Amino acid sequence: MNSQAHNTQTKDQHTKQEAQKTIIAQKNIIAMFDDIAKDYDKTNRILSLGIDISWRKDAVKRAYKARNTSEIERIVDVACGSGDMIKHWYSYALESNIALSEIIGIDPSQEMLKIAEKKLQTIGGSFAKVDSSSRILEEHSQKLESKKVDSKIALHLGEAKDLSTLQSQSVDILSISYGLRNVLEYEQALREFARVLKPGGIVVVLDFFKKPSPSLLDRIIGIYTKHILPCIGYLISRNYAAYKYLPNSMEEFISPDELALAFEKVGIKPLEIKSYSAGISHLVLGQKPCEKVDKS
Repeated sequence: MNSQAHNTQTKDQHTKQEAQKTIIAQKNIIAMFDDIAKDYDKTNRILSLGIDISWRKDAVKRAYKARNTSEIERIVDVACGSGDMIKHWYSYALESNIALSEIIGIDPSQEMLKIAEKKLQTIGGSFAKVDSSSRILEEHSQKLESKKVDSKIALHLGEAKDLSTLQSQSVDILSISYGLRNVLEYEQALREFARVLKPGGIVVVLDFFKKPSPSLLDRIIGIYTKHILPCIGYLISRNYAAYKYLPNSMEEFISPDELALAFEKVGIKPLEIKSYSAGISHLVLGQKPCEKVDKS
């Protein structure tokens, strides 16, 4: 074997090893969320003092405004967790008389989806149960109560990097809230977002991002997230590692500006970067460009 062939083989082996490490690391992250699912909502409300609710509501409002239509066929919430964003998408449509046909929640954690199923059964609309192979088992035709918005809500088990249950150009709005940090192959996820969005469709990313040039306030907040937050998280969930993971994942993630650049690489036009609560959280809003009509 010549040296060039040997180098190629060594490189291929290294690539395979790195890919396997990524798969294992991603499985560990999913298992972590399975473990903390039961106490996830309670812990989040305490750790954020409830202000994350206002961030979510504002992100939903801005996305609906950007989509600028009173009829929406499908909203998809990726990494939907316990279903908080789905509730906000549904509630805003109801309050604003937006005709919303379907909301789909997708998450890789089976335990999180169990929590979401219980939570979402309280808001009305048709509901579809989830099975372990990302397929809808049973769709209930009855309405839990009379609502102006007749939205079908479905939950799928799946990862952000593989939205194969969704057809291309089938989604009006796609959101991922505090989940993109947990997707190790986030570039592949962004390519999937671009694929499933309709022309003119909106992507919503709400998250804790890396701070390239942290301010004094950022450093103070960093002390809280690195040292105090894991202790509080442990007292509630008995899982110290899960809440130690949060500040580490923020440091290893990208900045809002870097995400905007990543949007452009997959064909999504950045619309807005919005900072919340002195930069604790950020919203990055993007839009898939409308197809140009050939007038020739």
